[in-house]
Amino acid sequence: MAVSKPQEAALFTQVLRSPPGNGTALLFNGRGVTFADLQAAADAAAAVAWHEWGVRPGDRVAWLGANDPAQLALLFGLARIGAALLPLNFRLAPAELQRVLADCTPRHLVHDAEWAGAAADLARACGVVAHPLEALAQQGLPAAPDHAAPDAPVLLVCTSGTTGGPKAAVHTQRNLLANMAIAASVQEINASDTVLTVLPLFHVGGLCIQTLPALWAGARVILHRRFHPGDTLACIAADRPTLTLQVPATMKALVDHPQWETTDLSSLRAVWAGSSLLPAALIDRFHARGLPVCNVYGATETGPFSIALPPAHALDHVGSCGWTAPGVEARQGTAHGDAAELLLRGPNVVARYWPDLPACDADDWFATGDLAQQAADGSWRIVGRARDLIISGGENVHPAEIELALADHPAVAECAAFGVPDAQWGEVVAMAVVLHAGATATPEELGAHLAQRVARFKLPRRWLFRASLPKTALGKVQRAQLAREV
Repeated sequence: MAVSKPQEAALFTQVLRSPPGNGTALLFNGRGVTFADLQAAADAAAAVAWHEWGVRPGDRVAWLGANDPAQLALLFGLARIGAALLPLNFRLAPAELQRVLADCTPRHLVHDAEWAGAAADLARACGVVAHPLEALAQQGLPAAPDHAAPDAPVLLVCTSGTTGGPKAAVHTQRNLLANMAIAASVQEINASDTVLTVLPLFHVGGLCIQTLPALWAGARVILHRRFHPGDTLACIAADRPTLTLQVPATMKALVDHPQWETTDLSSLRAVWAGSSLLPAALIDRFHARGLPVCNVYGATETGPFSIALPPAHALDHVGSCGWTAPGVEARQGTAHGDAAELLLRGPNVVARYWPDLPACDADDWFATGDLAQQAADGSWRIVGRARDLIISGGENVHPAEIELALADHPAVAECAAFGVPDAQWGEVVAMAVVLHAGATATPEELGAHLAQRVARFKLPRRWLFRASLPKTALGKVQRAQLAREV
């Protein structure tokens, strides 16, 4: 796709002004929202924030709620006045949300009806002013002044906090515009496309991989408040989207749904998957329905559209993340056996965490913490996390390799490999397993399954069966907690 609009637009709000005519920007709860409607809503939100709430350039406004066009309007409205949106993960505990607010210090919090009670509690605990989303639509106010600037912070997104506690990555208008252009180009999104968004907009995955790039390209976005497998399949059959973004958990929910095999999926030219690691068995279920699964790799700090596997290579590069996106550079850092930490640099990579903690080194390289291998054809494969590496008897063991091998067992719903201390070997492999409902399996049976697929030194010496795996807010397994249980 030839990208016709510059990555360095003067105003972030040009995203809404650029599409011709009054084409549909969003379809939400059966209601169409044109680009003109969304622009008007953004202008109204900017006017309310500026005149009624006193929001000024550099200020932050939090959002707490499920997916809603009002969240997008607020993002664009804040961009107009040079302020930033702080979307809150409603899955966090109240204490965690309070820590986010204390760190990023917004003075205002917008919420939907579902989360009104939680917003009121946060307002009392943190001293913010809570507003229902309907307040954004107030009419009769003068237009807000235009303070949009390429380097103005416009989006603060909290990382998962797996190292050193949670931090808010600061995305500037320049970062988001670059990511939109990159993502739209690689996915070949144009004005004729319809994108189905079911993932939460409080993460960069749901917001920045397809939703914002689609609007940037003038495409239509079907927005669901939250993911439900039945609703997703029904929407694909009825509304005929051409693209959608999923993650392993939602992919599994779709293939396990009774309507998976009979739903007409022919409108989709690809399913993009936001994950560094995708189980091959899960990908096979999509490929069997004629849907290429295109992996996109990145982090909260990298746009996140950084490395992508295009549809043309989806079948012959299963397990790969693909190649670097246009304008993005990748290289290997500290080596860990046959892999090395992946470093990324590009116009969509943030420079800092809030308020002013550097996110990159002096040469603008961001250390992902992921271990990667590069194939002869230049494509990249993620094999695990640097800090999750297990060193047993001098051998490097990547947990992801064992997990992907065990995931093929029919009784296994989820699994996580981790290291535990051992007097003889330094560390040995342990495995936490969640079985499918009604399924049974013994360590001996699972070990025999793995013995046919991985080297002997990689086989688990300890087994832990759980009802679920402990995870962070972004769904990353907390291996340290598992190690404490063995």
